[in-house]
Amino acid sequence: MGVHPNVHVPKESWPGWTWYAIEFGIVLAISMLVSREVTNSFEGLAPDIQNYVFMGTVGGIFLAWYIGIRGFILKKKILETKY
Repeated sequence: MGVHPNVHVPKESWPGWTWYAIEFGIVLAISMLVSREVTNSFEGLAPDIQNYVFMGTVGGIFLAWYIGIRGFILKKKILETKY
């Protein structure tokens, strides 16, 4: 059987960069939620120190995902060209 000409193939019509944007949004949301819980677990911190802990945790999760997990474990480049 051949391919029907009216079949929608998402890979050919969906822009590839949007998968990176969706992944970025998911990693950002998860890292901010985890960072909020980590920051709330410390009591007696000044507000400026809380900001450093919050952003440090967000940055640590980003580094862990994009360099550690995605780069070494999954063996995927961060921005891969398809040429």
